[in-house]
Order: sequence, then structure tokens, then C-alpha cells
Amino acid sequence: MAEKLDIPAEFQSTLVPELLTDNTSIQFNCHPGVSCFNICCKAADVTLAPFDILRLKKRLGLTSSEFLDQYTVPFQVDGHGTPGVKLRTDESKACLFVREEGCSVYEDRPAACRYYGLGVLSHRAEGSSEDVQYYFRNQEAHCQGWHTDKVMTIHDYRQQQGTPEYDAINREWMQLMLKKKSAGPAIGKPDPLSFQLYFMGSFDIDRFRRFVESPQFAKVYILSDETREELKDDIALQKFAFRLLRQVLFDEQTIPTHANILEQRWEERKDIIELRHKAAVELHLQRAEAERKAALESEAEKGNDS
Repeated sequence: MAEKLDIPAEFQSTLVPELLTDNTSIQFNCHPGVSCFNICCKAADVTLAPFDILRLKKRLGLTSSEFLDQYTVPFQVDGHGTPGVKLRTDESKACLFVREEGCSVYEDRPAACRYYGLGVLSHRAEGSSEDVQYYFRNQEAHCQGWHTDKVMTIHDYRQQQGTPEYDAINREWMQLMLKKKSAGPAIGKPDPLSFQLYFMGSFDIDRFRRFVESPQFAKVYILSDETREELKDDIALQKFAFRLLRQVLFDEQTIPTHANILEQRWEERKDIIELRHKAAVELHLQRAEAERKAALESEAEKGNDS
């Protein structure tokens, strides 16, 4: 398959504008014997997905909060301020896990590293409720992995690199991103509290666990004892986080809530909400008055000039 793909001009030097599928054959092989071994890791720009963090924090014996603090840097995914995280690098831009002999966390390396040589694209056709995963070649100038006689399908390459386990969770997260992007401006730019929940549910799973186990959560959501037992597992909790985000962001009701909880929360916070509303109205009136005065002064200056 070689369907044309629009790629921003600044990336076209490395990304080949074709959409590839699992059945596409590629001629690629990265291994310690290639002359460029480790070069990609010494100029690392690795965006992390949820399952990447689950694996790495377990490998390092850290909580997710500790891992995020020590090994990642935050960034904004889009113009709305959607939070993302990347692997931290040293002053020379090298990955903190790279060694001369290779990756020190190879068995638990992120999905982006496993897919190296390829890029992944989730696409949802207009009117469809399902997204399709495509791939494209990422042929960096230094990479000698493409100059090999080894040929395999992308499906076999993914199996070799262990990506299906990562895709099973990370793709569910990517579907959230796709839905957010296509949902329009009201959903596309969530409020700060929604962003905090999004970051916690996507990346800081141990903090999310404390949130789910808190009395405040229990006041809103109904979880059976069986469900609470299941959520002791990180992967089950991660999938639950995606469900909660879909419920909060897109009103996909799959987690039961206590009756009239929204009305109760309104009553509890009514005074605060009304004060905030009054403050917003007052600020709007002040700005409108300032703009009116500025317009009058401008007209007056024009009259004096004439």
C-alpha cells in the first residue's frame, strides 16, 4: 500500500510520505553490528505513552511520580495545552539510559524506541467510529538499518520488537487523543481540572490510584469490592483511567455514579460558583468600559488632529 500522506515540510527530510499496513514488507534491521548503533539514542527525542511509563517505573523500582520527576520533561502536545511527557536527556541530548553497549533498559524500552525506523499513525475516517493504525518509514540520514538484506512484513517486525503488548494499551490512549481532536472546541480545550485528571490518568498512575481510593472519589463514583480488587493491578487501573477520562471529557457513562451527585455537588459549591460567576461578569464589564473609554479617547484625538 502506498497511499499519499501529507507530512509537514519540516519533517519531510526523514519521513517517507506513504501509509503502510501490517502486510507491507520492509527492508530494515537495527542491531549492534550496524555502524550507526546508538547514534539515535544520543540525539533522543522520545515521547512517552502510558504503558511506557508503567514498564519503566516498574523496571527502576520507582513510583510513577518519582519516575516523572527524575526521567521526564513536560511539554504541550497541542495549542490547547494538552500535557505530554518526553524522556529527559543529558546536556548533549543523549538518552539517560543509553550505554556504549546499548540500552540499559532494553527489555522495557518505550514503544517509540521499539518502532524506530517506522512511525505510527492512527486515522479515523469521517463518519467512522473505528480508527485504523497505519505506519510510515522514518529514514533518518545516519540510519544504516535500511541498508540491509533482511526483509520482513511490518506485522513480523512488530512481533519481533514486542510492540503489540504496548499497542494494546497505548492505542486506547491514542483513541482518546483522536476523539479529543475531533470533538470540537468545547471538548478540544478542557478546563484546568480536566487537564490535571488527564495527566494523572495518563502518566501518573500511582497518584491516580490514590485518587481512586480517596473518600472524595467514593462520594461520586460507585465501585464494587471486586472492581477495587481488580484495580490493584497497574494495567487494569490504567484501562480504568481511560474509561474515567472518556466519561469526564465525552460523557461516555460507563462508571456508575451516586444518584443526584451533580445536584449535590452544585449545592455544596453553589456559593463558590456564584462568586466566580459574579467576578467573571465584573471583569467583563470592566474590560468593556476600558475599551469604550479607549475608543472615545481615540475619536477625540482624531478630532483634534483634524
